Amino acid sequence: ARHTGPPDGGWGWMIVAGCFLVTICTRAVTRCISIFFVEFQAYFGQDYARTAWIHSIVDCATMLCAPLGSLISNHVSCQVGIMLGGLLASTGLILSSFATSLEHLYLSLGVLTGLGFALCYSPAIAMVGKYFNKRKALAYGIAMSGSGIGTFILAPVVQLLIEQFSWRGALLILGGFVLNLCVCGALMRPISLKEDCKTGPEVLEQGYVPETEKQDLKRMFIGSPLIKLWPHECLCYCSWQEYDFLLMPGFMVLAVSVLFMAYGCSPLFVYLVPYALSVGVSHHQAAFLMSILGVIDIIGNITFGWLTDRRCLKKHRYFCYLFAVGMDGLCCLFLPVLQSFPLLVPFSFTFGYFDGAYVTLIPVMTADVVGTSLLSSALGVVYFLHAIPYLVSPPVAGWLVDTTGSYTASFLLCGFSMIFSSALLCFARLAKKSKRTHLRSLAGNTALKQHIWTNGAIAYSVTAELDQKDVEFLAVDTNSFSNR
Repeated sequence: ARHTGPPDGGWGWMIVAGCFLVTICTRAVTRCISIFFVEFQAYFGQDYARTAWIHSIVDCATMLCAPLGSLISNHVSCQVGIMLGGLLASTGLILSSFATSLEHLYLSLGVLTGLGFALCYSPAIAMVGKYFNKRKALAYGIAMSGSGIGTFILAPVVQLLIEQFSWRGALLILGGFVLNLCVCGALMRPISLKEDCKTGPEVLEQGYVPETEKQDLKRMFIGSPLIKLWPHECLCYCSWQEYDFLLMPGFMVLAVSVLFMAYGCSPLFVYLVPYALSVGVSHHQAAFLMSILGVIDIIGNITFGWLTDRRCLKKHRYFCYLFAVGMDGLCCLFLPVLQSFPLLVPFSFTFGYFDGAYVTLIPVMTADVVGTSLLSSALGVVYFLHAIPYLVSPPVAGWLVDTTGSYTASFLLCGFSMIFSSALLCFARLAKKSKRTHLRSLAGNTALKQHIWTNGAIAYSVTAELDQKDVEFLAVDTNSFSNR
């Protein structure tokens, strides 16, 4: 049966549980690959930059292939996509345990495992958005806290597995663990929402089709034999319509911001353990720093999700997101002066909390920009945009370490990148508010209202340049004038 809106509960909590397990098996396992960094470097005798490519390719493949995961989810089945991804990721980890060179790891641990994670990640997250509306941020907070909980548990466990079974045995065991993605996929029961499919006239009225083509398309819909055969069935969006949000100004700004944010956050998870070891912290303490980061990440996921669902902050989730990104950037700027375990512990607390905070809000921000019906495709693009920064930032950071002999330049570059990402969103929102204020002042002019009311062509040319909220504002104002 088709639901008129997200049920905000019921089986939705099982979807949250499934997404929680997906984030453990994908993002937490990816983070724990940094614990293998020193082992790979010692075993294969390679420098920082070449070894860092392993982690980069995993992250890059996961995000680069995210649209493929969305495509399979939209056109085949979310359940099939996640199960297939689980099999690919597990196969990649198992093959990695037999690696004889870094190039072997690039293909097995990097490309194959990353592709498997890609088929699971964005579809699982999009499913949460389909089941929740009023409690969306809280649901995402719980679902994506799996990344933090998984890191907290897996970091010391992986270190123990390496000590007991070597890095090969640890990878083999992780390969078996990741097969749980197939169980997660089985939980993802599809849901049909009213807004997911629209009739022909409804599609036309949403503004996806130019005004000059609407009459021809309406005649085509009315005369179509398909409409006569199935009058009560909906006409689903075409493939190109699933990605028309790419031209939205709000989405364009978010996309550019994501590029800089992804560049800044990735190297820290690769180099926190090696940096801690370089300043005299023991192996177990370094792994414990990752655990702290992971458990505080959980608190950031859930508490920030809960807080931004409150009435007082719900309207300000945009600024909450950019505040969290900016705070993580500041943490990176201060990291080079923290050169002992007691000083690195508060860093892990602060960075972990705000990392969990903004990660929770990425799907919420995306849904606010493009709407729920396009969320799966939009998330695929957003995570796709993470790919290039995730690919280049760890090797660039490694090259800076090899060249300068310290981590300072790498961490400063990460910090400034995240701060720029936050500042860009802030300036974009201020510009949008300024534009909206200007339009409302124009709409308050009676002569302008009369001009728009009497000339439909001019009204269309003006409103075509406005965002959806501005269109609604002018439409209501014009109707009220015409009824006087």
